[in-house]
Amino acid sequence: MTLLENDGRAAVRDIAASILSHDESQIDYYREITNKIVGRVLRNRNVVEKEGQEYRLSDFGRLSTDQVSELVRLCHEKLAEFKERRGDRIWQHRTMSDGYISGTIRYEVLKLARGRCELCGVSMEEKAIEVDHIVPRSKGGSDDPSNFQALCYSCNATKRDRDDTDFRQVIESYRRREAGCVFCDVPQARVLAENELAFAVADKFPVTPGHTLVIPKRHVADYFELGQAEVKAVHFLLAQLKSQRQLDDPLVEGFNVGINSGAAAGQTVFHCHMHLIPRRQGDVERPAGGVRHTLPGKGHYPGDAEHA
Repeated sequence: MTLLENDGRAAVRDIAASILSHDESQIDYYREITNKIVGRVLRNRNVVEKEGQEYRLSDFGRLSTDQVSELVRLCHEKLAEFKERRGDRIWQHRTMSDGYISGTIRYEVLKLARGRCELCGVSMEEKAIEVDHIVPRSKGGSDDPSNFQALCYSCNATKRDRDDTDFRQVIESYRRREAGCVFCDVPQARVLAENELAFAVADKFPVTPGHTLVIPKRHVADYFELGQAEVKAVHFLLAQLKSQRQLDDPLVEGFNVGINSGAAAGQTVFHCHMHLIPRRQGDVERPAGGVRHTLPGKGHYPGDAEHA
C-alpha cells in the first residue's frame, strides 16, 4: 500500500512507519504512557482536563490562530533540542533491555512462556508480550537463555520503574560456593550440559538408565530459595535433557521429576538438585502412583486407578 501510494518507491522507514500505524499493541502501550505520564503531568499543571477518554486544553478557546502556530513551532523546537540532547536514550526502554535479541531467541522464550506474561499471566492476544532480561544488561546480565523472560509491556514497565533490587548483590550471590559440598566442586568432565546458572550430571547411583541430576551452580539448600532466573535455568536444562533422553533411547516413554526438600523429605545433600528419571514400560511391575511411592503403601489406589 505504501509503495502504491508513493509512485512505486518507498524507504524502509516509511514502510515500517505504515505498519506501526496499524499495530494496536503499540497504541495500547503509548496510551498507557500518555495517561500515566503525559496526561498526569499536564493535569497537575492545569494545562489539560480529561473527559472520559479525551484530553482537552483548558484555555484553547482564548488562543488566536497565530498563537497556536507559535506554540506548535516552540514545541517542535523543544522536541528537536530534547532529541539532540538525549539521542537514542529516549527510546531505550523499548529496545529490549538495551540490545538486540534475535528472532530465534524471542521465539523460544515466548514458546516456553506459552504466549503469556510470566508475571501477571495475561495472554499475548490481549497485550503485547516483550522479551526481557531478568537481570538487565546494564546491571551485568547476560544473553544466556536462562536470563530471559516474557513480560507484557505493563509488567515490563512496572518492573523497570519499581524494582529497587541491588543487582550487584544478586549477581555476586550466583557465585556462591561452599567448601566440602559435593555439588559445588563437580569436575567439569562429569558435566553433561550447562547454562550460566545451572548444570547437569549423571546420577552416580541411577534409579534407571539415564537418571540425571540438574543442579543450580549457586550453593543454595532448597528449591524454594531459588531466584526466578535460576528456576528458569534449571527448567531449561530439564526440557533439554528430556528431549535428549528420548532421542537417545526410543524406549523412554515417561519421566519422574523429583526434588527432595528438607531432611524429612529424604534430602541428604543440602545443595538443591532435581532428579530427571527416565521411565520405560515394564521397568517396575506396578508404576501407577509414581512419586506417591516415596511413602510406602501410598502409591496404589483400588484398581490401580490413576490419582486425579
